[in-house]
Amino acid sequence: MSTEKKSDRIERLKQRVSEMPKTPGVYLMKNSGGKVIYVGKAKNLRNRVRSYFNKSSDKRVKTVYLVSHIDSIETMLTNTEVEAFLLEASLIKKYRPRYNIRLKDDKSYPYIRCSLEDNFPRFYLARSVRNNKSLYFGPYTSSYTVRGTIEYLNEKYKIRDCTNSYMKSRTRPCLTHQIHRCKAPCVDFVSKEEYGKDLQESLVFLKKEKKSELKRIEKTMLEASEQERYELAAKLRDQLKSLRSIWEKQVVIHHKKTIDQDVIAAFGDERGTLFETLHVRSGQLIGQRHYFLKNLKINEDNEDPREWFTSFLTQYYVDNVIPDEIIFPYDLGSDITKLLKDLFLERGKPKIVLSHVVQGDKKKLLELALKNAENNFKKTVSKVESRTEALKLIQAKLHLPKIPYRIECYDISHMQGTDVVASQVVFEGGVENKDEYRRYKLKTQQNDDFANMKEVLERRLKHTEYEDPDLILIDGGKGQLNICVKVLQELGREDIPITSIAKARTQTGFQKKSVTSTQERFFIPGRSNPVTFRAGSEAFKILVQLRDEAHRFAISFHRLLRSKRLTTSELDHLQGVGPKRKKALLAYFESVEKIKNSDARTLAEVPGISLELAKKILGQLQDETVKN
Repeated sequence: MSTEKKSDRIERLKQRVSEMPKTPGVYLMKNSGGKVIYVGKAKNLRNRVRSYFNKSSDKRVKTVYLVSHIDSIETMLTNTEVEAFLLEASLIKKYRPRYNIRLKDDKSYPYIRCSLEDNFPRFYLARSVRNNKSLYFGPYTSSYTVRGTIEYLNEKYKIRDCTNSYMKSRTRPCLTHQIHRCKAPCVDFVSKEEYGKDLQESLVFLKKEKKSELKRIEKTMLEASEQERYELAAKLRDQLKSLRSIWEKQVVIHHKKTIDQDVIAAFGDERGTLFETLHVRSGQLIGQRHYFLKNLKINEDNEDPREWFTSFLTQYYVDNVIPDEIIFPYDLGSDITKLLKDLFLERGKPKIVLSHVVQGDKKKLLELALKNAENNFKKTVSKVESRTEALKLIQAKLHLPKIPYRIECYDISHMQGTDVVASQVVFEGGVENKDEYRRYKLKTQQNDDFANMKEVLERRLKHTEYEDPDLILIDGGKGQLNICVKVLQELGREDIPITSIAKARTQTGFQKKSVTSTQERFFIPGRSNPVTFRAGSEAFKILVQLRDEAHRFAISFHRLLRSKRLTTSELDHLQGVGPKRKKALLAYFESVEKIKNSDARTLAEVPGISLELAKKILGQLQDETVKN
């Protein structure tokens, strides 16, 4: 925070609030570094934001802590409260504020998407649901089974599997048509109506599972095996496995149900909250998933389900299919219920039932969701507590001033001083936070460890909107550690703890093939002897995984830059030659060398290349050859 007094800051913020309009909108609260720490929506912006600074209105620990970190507040006006809800969900996804209830993207389950917006639709594996003309089936639990099912649908119903851009560029049928797996809509070998009939049959197959189809595939597979057509038999086996994985694991809830339902429950205590979702499609339970939110304590007296559960719903259905009915255990009130229905209408779902008073089959589903929520909560909390104990051990062993909740690891990668890059990997609470990963293309571009590390840390630490690390981990021994200590001293950031990790030593005997290894060693400033952790311990795993992840991330970026540099064509720098002309030239001549050896008239035969431009191209290529 700045040196401004707390009372002066509060008064300044109150003055800002008094100037806000009494209209719907979204407010963004920022810390002193300019980072968004909270996003909220309101029907009346001034009244809602004013409540944060009213001592008698909200005494929750989270709110008090939030207010103590607010340095500025921005507002975005909307026409309606529904628009405010939609905007809030998108801004939470964009900024990932620390004090919001927010869902991470690492729980994206696969869907089967049918692109009905295309003239000749096809099937895709999709990780999120968009408000478009496509049909979505799922969610499923395995991308492998989804891909297998799509392959089966394409083969059986002759649905195209090529991309739109590839299809537009075709002038003759591809190999898929030649082996009788596609009717070649790319070259009008099939009418839109006939293709549509095949597509409708495939959709019926997806909507209404046909167990008889499994028996037919199994019979064909056995026949192929008996005829020693083993490649076909193996392929049918894989298709059978995919379809069974989707169908046979589904639990029948109600045979006569034709609607899609989601059942959502929550379980938590002072350690956090877990949301459990069950997905029921046409009376069958096809899958479930859960989200754990460490900072949400739903059992606190001032926590209102209408606030946190509504926030969960608005975010969850940004990337997921909105069902015909959502079942949950909370009374959200008529106003919020109507608001949610209007919100789902804006997202393309005109009719939806929101049920919290349930009985019969719905009650059993809700009880099942609650049971799963409690069970998964206990498992998740156990893992979180294990990681917390590991972080406490790291704190004690490395003599850190506090538990290293946020650890950043850096690694430099280059080849003899060229394509010098660096990676920044961040673990929070002992697990990776890929949203905080950063890649650096270094300006120094030299084989100088001190200069490279100095540039990385300077560029990283100037971003005050990011939280300071509780620990910096560097790959290397004492030498690398001393370099980083000097860099932090020059930057005036000696307050940030730092340690280095040296790879395990190996000793290989001349006559023995076995290799004995010692543990990775950790060096800290002011101590000559290294620190070690018990191999296999959770603390050891966290630190080693950090080092390995930083190394992987740096190497992959270095290889990407090197590959781009090595594959850069001489045509990239020619005036008057853009991507389309470059593609046309290479398609016609196959190589730059053949272009150089050509003449202007031959060059002008390429579509888009005039005789005048052909002369300019040859002149530029000859100049480049002379320079080289």
